Amino acid sequence: MFENILGQEITNQLIRDIEGEKLAPSILFAGPEASGKGSAALELGRVLSCSENGSWNCLCPSCASHRHLGSQDMLVLGSKPFSAEIAACRHSLAKDRANSSTRLLFIRAVRKLLLRFSPVLWEGDSKLKKINGVLLDLDEKLEDFSRSPEDGALLVLADTVLSLAVDLEAEGVSGRIPVDLIRRAAYWSRLAPGGKRKILIIENADRMQEGARNSLLKILEEPPPYLVIVLCAVREGDLLPTIRSRLRVYRFVRREKAVEEEVLRRVFRDKDGVLPGTLTDYLNAFIPPSEEELLPLAAWFAASFAAGAFSSRRERDGVSPVLLALGKYASPLAEEGGLGRPVDMGELIGELMKRAGRFKVRGLFGRFLARLLFLISGALRDGGPEALVFREYALKRISDAGNAHMVYNQNPSLALERLFVELKEGLVSCPVFPPGPVLRSGGQ
Repeated sequence: MFENILGQEITNQLIRDIEGEKLAPSILFAGPEASGKGSAALELGRVLSCSENGSWNCLCPSCASHRHLGSQDMLVLGSKPFSAEIAACRHSLAKDRANSSTRLLFIRAVRKLLLRFSPVLWEGDSKLKKINGVLLDLDEKLEDFSRSPEDGALLVLADTVLSLAVDLEAEGVSGRIPVDLIRRAAYWSRLAPGGKRKILIIENADRMQEGARNSLLKILEEPPPYLVIVLCAVREGDLLPTIRSRLRVYRFVRREKAVEEEVLRRVFRDKDGVLPGTLTDYLNAFIPPSEEELLPLAAWFAASFAAGAFSSRRERDGVSPVLLALGKYASPLAEEGGLGRPVDMGELIGELMKRAGRFKVRGLFGRFLARLLFLISGALRDGGPEALVFREYALKRISDAGNAHMVYNQNPSLALERLFVELKEGLVSCPVFPPGPVLRSGGQ
């Protein structure tokens, strides 16, 4: 049991609870991103449905269905960045096409996305019309992939599947869990299972709409005897106390670098993989732009709104130290990345959207904003009270931009336009200091 969950001692407690028939009907897996929570939830569903000994290689029909994420007794909802994992699995496939494990790894990564589009969850939803074509194409191409021989056509199909998955994730996966999905999940929960048990998995469960939380409470209060509910969240404190009090918590930890490198070798079959950061960074590296490319883009954004703020203040007798520090810090980073000097908002955002593939990849916009905040903090780390005030102001505005896109599905270009104006206005209103070096409009 749980042989594929590396570096998490809490799985031993899970095994003891299962074998001792002490598993609670509603549980929470809490811990950092990419710590194995989602994989453990999927594995729990397989183990509970198994008619043999629960080992990963069990040959019973239920285990075979769960290994391919095709069981009708499992329902999964909630958002996460799927495309990065699918792209990393495609990389593994390219290294070892003849290995059946790399094929299964790729298929599972895609089906993690497809699970979010179960007919149970989407029945009668008007949004389905918009995404149905992509959904059907992806399902068909994945079926072709599963039957394809081990030749060049396999990777061509994998590339097509990845492209369709990016489109489906961008169009169909919402940042927040709406009440309708929880209501449909509640209806499904009360139907008798086809096998021994049913499992309902909600990833990033802290991102539920208020109505969804209330509907979930009703399931948690009186779960059917055959149902296990697993919620996953980074921080257990982000869940409502009324929900948290009904859950048994299993805490996952941040894995040491050596363990994450073992994940690369054993799970992603990447014997040559280098892990300069976290496992999340490794996965993100397969979806352009890379982390190394995002920083110059963020620097260009910062240098441009700083230059715009200078233009608005050029008639004054001095420049705020915050504006000067940010411009001098950001402009060289942008130019070293080949992005040239600051430009006006329209040109900037148009080029950003082009270079970032219109931020279609789920989570990419958030990564860009994180780089922007990192850059602003680095530029102002030695500043005085004015710098601290602007950092807090920028944090709030950047957080609002992230929520506008990732939670409320605002077009990223509109979120960036508003953020540009707000950050420029924040610099314009910063206090000035006595006349001295003046920031050029080029940000230097």
